[in-house]
Amino acid sequence: QVRVVESGGGLVQPGGSLRLSCAASGRSLAIYAMSWYRQAPGKERELVATIRIDKTVNYGDSVKGRFTIPRDIAKNTVYLQMNDLTPGDTDIYSCNINSRVGLHWGQGTQVTVSSPWGQGTQVTVSS
Repeated sequence: QVRVVESGGGLVQPGGSLRLSCAASGRSLAIYAMSWYRQAPGKERELVATIRIDKTVNYGDSVKGRFTIPRDIAKNTVYLQMNDLTPGDTDIYSCNINSRVGLHWGQGTQVTVSSPWGQGTQVTVSS
């Protein structure tokens, strides 16, 4: 049985950074590729980044130049380093492991990019 556990989601301001982790465990785990996907309610799942056993990497067009996908082979762990975040990056991020025994998903972790400021409201004092 393969277990996939994500961590690192949370709330961040626009322009900030966040790092997600995904650890895979299981007996005789031979990993071919590790990927991050994201999906918002009512939207299709989108590939964010993939790193393969041969170290080749692919990124989704919307995250190129901002996200990277480093990995620690010895720990069967992949990370998603997200920089220059925008509200459009708000989604549930899920880790996918493609191994010799099949495809495995984590439970997902929420990433929310939002300003702590409201839009403001006009106050007028007039006699």
